[in-house]
Amino acid sequence: MMSLFTLQYFRITMSNIRIGVLGAGVVGVTTALELQKEYPSASLTIIADKFGQETTSDGAAGIFRPASSFCGPTEDISRQWINDSYYYYEDIRKSAEAAHAGVIQMSGYILSSINKDIVQNHYLEKLLPLFRRATEEELSLYPGNWRYGTFYTTLVTECRKFLPWGMHRFEEAGGQVKNKLLSSFNDVSGDFDIVVNCLGLGAKYLCSDHNMVPIRGQVLKVNAPWIKTFLYGDFDTYIIPGIEAATLGGCRNYDSYDLRVNRHDTASILERCTALVPSLKKASIIREWVGLRPHRSPVRVEAENINGLKVVHNYGHGGYGVTSAPGTAKHAVQLVKEMHSARSKL
Repeated sequence: MMSLFTLQYFRITMSNIRIGVLGAGVVGVTTALELQKEYPSASLTIIADKFGQETTSDGAAGIFRPASSFCGPTEDISRQWINDSYYYYEDIRKSAEAAHAGVIQMSGYILSSINKDIVQNHYLEKLLPLFRRATEEELSLYPGNWRYGTFYTTLVTECRKFLPWGMHRFEEAGGQVKNKLLSSFNDVSGDFDIVVNCLGLGAKYLCSDHNMVPIRGQVLKVNAPWIKTFLYGDFDTYIIPGIEAATLGGCRNYDSYDLRVNRHDTASILERCTALVPSLKKASIIREWVGLRPHRSPVRVEAENINGLKVVHNYGHGGYGVTSAPGTAKHAVQLVKEMHSARSKL
């Protein structure tokens, strides 16, 4: 146990610590909020050159559905990230803040005509309140030769609401925000005791990380308020209702940096989604969106000393940033505590 003197010293050093969070997407914002929980009296600053609707997180459908291939450094750590993230969002959903944060519960199907592995998920089957095989009758509800299916209840987090909600909470609690484009860690080395790197694809350049790969995605946001159930089909086809619009997708262009809307991708998405749900033919398109998923395997959450600057990395979530951000944020905060504790003992 800590002595009274040690505990008081620990609290004093905690209040004096200066922490910078690089990046203002869903990973950066959740990390900043978790740091505020741990260090309520510390000086905390989010540094980014893109905020809110400028971030990759803004276009995400936000459904809580990690791929079975999603991975951290170990199986146990990956599962902990997923579990922590689910309960983080579930706590918000059950709170009075749910509508402001954009967190809702939703049920739906994942269907396949090819392989039963597509509809299975070892992360979700024991975590979610409902996760079961679809019946033959349910498989026949949608056009197509569906042979395998799973029905489950999960969460959707609308980042167009969650990001401004999170930023407001951060600033209301005394957090600072700085608009700055970083070219190296030297740009912040004198300003903070510890920096948490949540730059997503930007970390590829800041860290010279050749394991970081963009995976281009394109989606359509459509007005289809009658769609209440999410659906996944083969070939990366998905329909995910949201609070303000439904998201239709999608595509996965590995190692593509093209941020232009591709009319052929739009046509393909519409063809596949309307084949699955014909009523979508009457849905009006609100916007077309392209983003680059910051993919790394494994996702990097680790501490490093860079030319005397203490850095905790938290990036590489790919298309599962919303799904896994709170869990990796909690892990990153633990690493910050360890680095700070080691520093305090010097």
